[in-house]
This record gives sequence, structure tokens and C-alpha cells, in this order.
Amino acid sequence: MKDKRFIAEHRGGPLKKEQHYQLMKWAGACAEHVLPLFSGKTDERLKTAMNVAEEWMQGNASVGDARKASVGAHAVARESSDPAAITVARSVGHAVATAHMADHSLGASLYALKAVKCTSNSIDAERKWQDEQLPSEIKKLVLTARKSRKI
Repeated sequence: MKDKRFIAEHRGGPLKKEQHYQLMKWAGACAEHVLPLFSGKTDERLKTAMNVAEEWMQGNASVGDARKASVGAHAVARESSDPAAITVARSVGHAVATAHMADHSLGASLYALKAVKCTSNSIDAERKWQDEQLPSEIKKLVLTARKSRKI
């Protein structure tokens, strides 16, 4: 069952617009932090997705634009055979998909952690970094949701 706390106010949920933007910003930061782990030259579709996420937060991109960019990022993951590249692309895809469904922000975080694991770096250090990026207004929401999903 979906965590109803991530449903936007305009859809009948409790999530305020500012919180939705904060989740997008945090998810984008999680994805961008692991983007250097993408093997080889970063695919343009990942850069486009990150740009669309930023544009959405500024009111210059639609949810449809974000969904299209997310599909492109996930295509990068499907086309790759490198586990780190796959998880980085999935993190980016979930980050931009946060415009559509706010709980995708958790997917951006999870796949960023998986990318770190693929490269034998410290998952604990990455999780700590992610937690430090959380604005106070959404910190409890994210941490309790992560705990309930065992992320």
C-alpha cells in the first residue's frame, strides 16, 4: 500500500507543494551525487532528466515532461550492462519521476545507495550524506518512510 503522506494536496493528500519541491530537490541531489559513478561518458538522457527536474521545480516543465524524461533515464538503465551505470540511471529516473509521484524520491535514494554498493564504496557514508541533505520540513517524513520500507 502506498504511503498516503506522499500524496499531494491537490490530489487529496497531505503533502504540501513546498514539501513536494523539497522532495524533488533532495532526490535530485541523491542522483546527482552518484552521477560520477556512471561508467564512461554520461548519457545525454540522464543530463536531460536532471535538467527537467530542475525546470519542474521552477514551474517551467510539466509533469508530462518529467515522466518522459524519467522514461528516457530508465531506457539508459535497460540499455546498460554495467551494474553501477544501471543503478545510477535508475536513481536519475526516480528523481525526475518525483514530479509525478512524490514517493519516487525514495527510489532515487535507494538506487543511489545501490550504485555506491556496486562500486564498493561506503553505503553508510552515502546514507549519512543523503540524510544531511534533507530539509528539516521533510526529514521525519523521509526517515520514517525509509524505515517502514526497510531502505
